[in-house]
Amino acid sequence: MTKATLISASEFCVYHNIEFSFIRNLKEFGLVKIVNFQQTDYIPPDQIEKLERMIRMHRELEINPEGIDTIDHLLVRMIHLQQEVTKLKNRLRLYEDNE
Repeated sequence: MTKATLISASEFCVYHNIEFSFIRNLKEFGLVKIVNFQQTDYIPPDQIEKLERMIRMHRELEINPEGIDTIDHLLVRMIHLQQEVTKLKNRLRLYEDNE
C-alpha cells in the first residue's frame, strides 16, 4: 500500500469533526486499522466506510466504543450466518431438484 492511497487521519478527523482519540479507541478494540508512516497516522481506504459507520453510531445513537465493538461483532456473526443459510439453501435445492 502506498502513501498515495492512504488518507491522513488528521484530515479525516477535521473533515468529520471528531477527535483522534475516538479513532485510537476503535483501533485499541481492533475495530479499525491505522497505518503509521513516517510518524504520521493514516487510514487505509478499505477502512473508511466502516469507520464512518462507527462515527454515525457514536454520534446519532450515542454508542460508546465498547457498544460499537459488540455491535460490530454481532454484525459479522450475522453475515456469516446469512452466508451459511444461503449455502444450505443451495444444497437443499440441489436435492429437491433430483426428486
